[in-house]
Amino acid sequence: MQYKFSDRAASLTPSVTLAIDGKAKEMKAAGIDVVGFGTGQPDFDTPDFVKDAAKKALDEGFTKYTPAAGIPELRQAIADKFERENGLKYEANQIVVSCGGKHSCFNVMMALCQQGDEVIVPAPYWLSYPEMVRMAGATPVILETWDETHFKVTPEQLREAINENTRIFILNSPSNPTGVVYSPDEIRALGDVCVQQGVLILSDEIYEHLLYDGAVHKSVATCSEHHQAQTIIVHGFAKAWSMTGWRLGFMAAPLPIAKKIAAFQSHSTSNPTSFAQIGGVAAMTQPMSHLPAWMTEFAKRREFAHARLSECKGLSCYKSEGAFYLFPNIEGTGLKSSEFCARLLEDEQVAAVPGIAFGADDYFRLSYATSMEQLEKGLERIERFCGKL
Repeated sequence: MQYKFSDRAASLTPSVTLAIDGKAKEMKAAGIDVVGFGTGQPDFDTPDFVKDAAKKALDEGFTKYTPAAGIPELRQAIADKFERENGLKYEANQIVVSCGGKHSCFNVMMALCQQGDEVIVPAPYWLSYPEMVRMAGATPVILETWDETHFKVTPEQLREAINENTRIFILNSPSNPTGVVYSPDEIRALGDVCVQQGVLILSDEIYEHLLYDGAVHKSVATCSEHHQAQTIIVHGFAKAWSMTGWRLGFMAAPLPIAKKIAAFQSHSTSNPTSFAQIGGVAAMTQPMSHLPAWMTEFAKRREFAHARLSECKGLSCYKSEGAFYLFPNIEGTGLKSSEFCARLLEDEQVAAVPGIAFGADDYFRLSYATSMEQLEKGLERIERFCGKL
């Protein structure tokens, strides 16, 4: 039987990162020694205090439906986090807890965008942003950046891209895939343009705590009351607490937007997993005592990987200030990203994500959220691969 799909479904592009990870896992299952630099998740375990809280919730039978937007304790704990760490005042009803940061981004697009709207997406971008925009019926407007400009959109670029159809500007700092962190002054300048032009800002801050070399995270919502009134902050537990499989994210927004997104979620997924939310309360309310050791290790890996990539024939690499990614430029190899990564996996059994998935075909993404042993092995293979081109 031939099945007919909606235009929305037919236009979707599968996640390249998950596809690469799946191929690498198939090869590993066949006994092949594959080094995986593909997926963006810490290799550290979820902290025990988070797991213990969820286990206790299970033991106590906390396994039923909860309010669609999250349990009150978690929404309040998240509001308290924003006031404590960012100086932002939100009421608990301005917080919506979701099934991951990706889910929060999707909810924003579905609740706020429609046919005829445009969403400005700086490239390189997290690969799901444009797809979410299209699923909502809107059009992604891509603003290109390069390593020579530190992968940053300028206020002038943003201003020129805005027109009467512009609905949202997506700001992701620290960035996936580049690891770039906008300075506080740069954040304010971009926010000022949006405030002046009446454009909403989706500020994806999930890598907030993963910073190097004195880089500072500033939420655009902190710039003024006007900035906060036009900003939806998307965040989650996946990265700084290594809770990727828990599927627990959150967003903070002006109350009318939060209410609409909560209503939308109530008719789609309903509530996030009950006992995972209890783990989220622990994450939000207890000290992040695990993080300094993680960041020391990430910083060591970043230095090592950057140095080795910079020595590879045909590669150059901007040194990121956040997250756990490097985004090497491969123009000097004469290959585009899909061929580069396909041959790298086939010839040297190293899995990395082609930059075309992020809107940048002269690059590839390497995640150093893996052990030093794997880094050393994989980078040696990359150097060998580049040397043969």
